[in-house]
Amino acid sequence: MTKSTGLNVGIEGLRIDFDDFTALKPTDLQIREKELFTLLGPSGCGKTTLLRCLAGFIKPTAGRVLFDGRDVSVIDPWDRGIGFVFQNYALWPTKTIARNVAYGLEMRGLSKSVIREKVAETLKLVELTGAADQYPGELSGGMQQRAALARAIIIDPPLLLFDEPLSNLDAKLRVKLRRDIRDLQTRLGLTAIYVTHDQEEALDISDRIAVMRQGEVMQVGTPREIYETPANAHVADFVGKACFIAGRVVSDGQFQLTSGTTFPATMTPETTTEAAVAAFARPEHISFTAPGAGDLAGVVTEVSYLGNLTRYLVSVEGQPIMVETRDAVGTGQQVGLKLPPLRLFNTMPTGHISQEAA
Repeated sequence: MTKSTGLNVGIEGLRIDFDDFTALKPTDLQIREKELFTLLGPSGCGKTTLLRCLAGFIKPTAGRVLFDGRDVSVIDPWDRGIGFVFQNYALWPTKTIARNVAYGLEMRGLSKSVIREKVAETLKLVELTGAADQYPGELSGGMQQRAALARAIIIDPPLLLFDEPLSNLDAKLRVKLRRDIRDLQTRLGLTAIYVTHDQEEALDISDRIAVMRQGEVMQVGTPREIYETPANAHVADFVGKACFIAGRVVSDGQFQLTSGTTFPATMTPETTTEAAVAAFARPEHISFTAPGAGDLAGVVTEVSYLGNLTRYLVSVEGQPIMVETRDAVGTGQQVGLKLPPLRLFNTMPTGHISQEAA
């Protein structure tokens, strides 16, 4: 299979309304040639709406979509030359896998000999050579998704769109297939836009991630940037486990609990001294110390053994603080906590640590 040149995707002031409901607020994004770019967020955040607009299935209310600088906003889906991998595979049950995969080439009028050669090559690429004459109902979910992927890439698209492609598969198979998708995308030189609600999946395979909430892009960055330096409390809370400590900023970089205990914390771009109410850390970055040592003192209230680590809830001045470590500590034990550098946010997200860990 020939290697694609990929393409750059520009999204400029894109807004999508359904009657009186705004599914996507005005959005600007630049997706680079040959990168795997992920739209990450909970159900109803607008990520699939945006993806379907890029495919041409939904027309924008305002703004435009650019492929290598060319406005494609009003071009029909079949004229955009892109591949789309659906969540439910969308294979024809009465066609063999080979015929399913060949469909895009048949619509382009290629000769039967060329189609046979390309189908064989593509099925080999996705490790489905032996399934050419089988029907979708005879295959496992993972094999059906590989067939859907083969059908999408056989037309050599410069852009490949994925709409929650692994959500119907079991956990171990999802891990394998997401790496296969990433490896294939890299080998073929495609630009890929991938929609998922699975944070681990997004962190594992993406070059960059756009975290979305309620029709709005909250932050764009590399997986490391999104995880380690979230732009706001909503990003911090959605991507990975998060520990939030309630209090207030008493001066630039000084955070105070209701008891008067004060410790340093980093102001973030959204933070104002008057409004900051939550300090944030990842629970794996908080460590136990001997009672009386460390930055805070508390009592262990919950212990959850998870195999590779143990998750603890520690009550500190009435606040539950999550700690993830391999240390062994018992319920009711007095502990000290050593805090990492904390980030300050103006909001305390709903459903944070105590509800999440319950």
